[in-house]
Amino acid sequence: MDLFEYRAQKAAAASRPLAEKMRPQNLDEFTGQKNAVGKGSLIRHAIEKDRIFSMIFWGPPGCGKTTLARLIANETGSYFVHFSAVLSGVKEIRSVIEDAKNQQKLYQKRTILFVDEIHRFNKAQQDAFLHHVESGLITLIGATTENPSFEVIPPLLSRCRIIIFKALSSDDIAEIIDRSLKDKKNGLGNLNLDFDQEAITYLIDIAEGDARVALNSLELAATLLMPEKEGSRRISLQNLKNALQKKALIYDKSGEEHYNLISAFHKSLRGSDPDAAIYWLERMLLAGENPLYVARRMVRFASEDVGNADPYALGVALNAMEAFKFLGCPEGELALTQAAVYLATAPKSNSIYVSSKMVKKEIKSSGSQPVPLHIRNAPTDLMKNIGYGKDYKYAHDYKEGFTPQDYLPEKLHGRIYYSPTDRGYEKIIKQRLEKWRKLRK
Repeated sequence: MDLFEYRAQKAAAASRPLAEKMRPQNLDEFTGQKNAVGKGSLIRHAIEKDRIFSMIFWGPPGCGKTTLARLIANETGSYFVHFSAVLSGVKEIRSVIEDAKNQQKLYQKRTILFVDEIHRFNKAQQDAFLHHVESGLITLIGATTENPSFEVIPPLLSRCRIIIFKALSSDDIAEIIDRSLKDKKNGLGNLNLDFDQEAITYLIDIAEGDARVALNSLELAATLLMPEKEGSRRISLQNLKNALQKKALIYDKSGEEHYNLISAFHKSLRGSDPDAAIYWLERMLLAGENPLYVARRMVRFASEDVGNADPYALGVALNAMEAFKFLGCPEGELALTQAAVYLATAPKSNSIYVSSKMVKKEIKSSGSQPVPLHIRNAPTDLMKNIGYGKDYKYAHDYKEGFTPQDYLPEKLHGRIYYSPTDRGYEKIIKQRLEKWRKLRK
């Protein structure tokens, strides 16, 4: 290595982000995920016995998935390949397989293939791993922030253990920050940083369990804040807020978190909890969800979960959607909040939803039953002559606008699909139906 190459490598090492420099070098330095990698855990036992298996790490960003994969390779002396599902395809997979064969043949080394964001691989790309994972040529460690049940093909999923990672706790983040401030070799120990406790607490809060966010924020603050006299750098809460930009809320509008939040919103409405409903609504709106998507979900909710217990609910949801279209952001968002509170506090009934499902099931089961002759329209003499409309009773000709008459196909006489509850306006509907159904009998 010549002088220029040495200087280039030294400069490259110095320019690495703090989060990269502070990666743990052994399992004892690894913070968090005690259930996954603590003493007595499955992974710790597998490392100690050198019996590593294929696995998929599922958890939020910055919780240690990549770091642990590297540590497993280091602890077991394995050949480690870091593979990005975003940048690579089947061609690169084949190259990795050839390297693995050479490592096994020439050096008797196991190859650990770490696939970052494995959920981004399509079916064909995931299939390319399958045989080699099964044969033991490669030990696959995948990392994903998405639910692997939906994103990883079943054959590959069945050959891997799912290891669930959790967002790091406040104590974990505090420990990582403290270590970075004291470490003079890889951290910021030589900068004489003096953090106010309030600033540390703020740093922990905005990290939201993401070590990478915490360390990047720490490094940015240290870089931007000018040193005071005697070379020390005092960082107050206000200094920190001025130096850092607000962290975006964790939200992937096409991923699992999208469905998690809309599910939480829907269930809060169904559970008649307006406070939770407002919270989840605002979480989605602040994270950039399309307000009209939320409005459409409330329109659906009004029929599915409120129904005729409060017939006005559907109108409220539709009016809120129209109000938002008219006013736009941010003024129109208040109409969505108003609708959410109304729906959460309305009497609930899923009778409409249940009856719809029952009828669909009935139609699939019994097929296309003929329309009874007496309720068929008869616009021509021929139709009248063959019985269309014969003996039909016009309801308005009878007292209270009702007379007993069958309207279902003959084979389905007496079937009941709609059963209203005793809640809200459906209680009145139920009383009417009970009276009419007795008269039909």
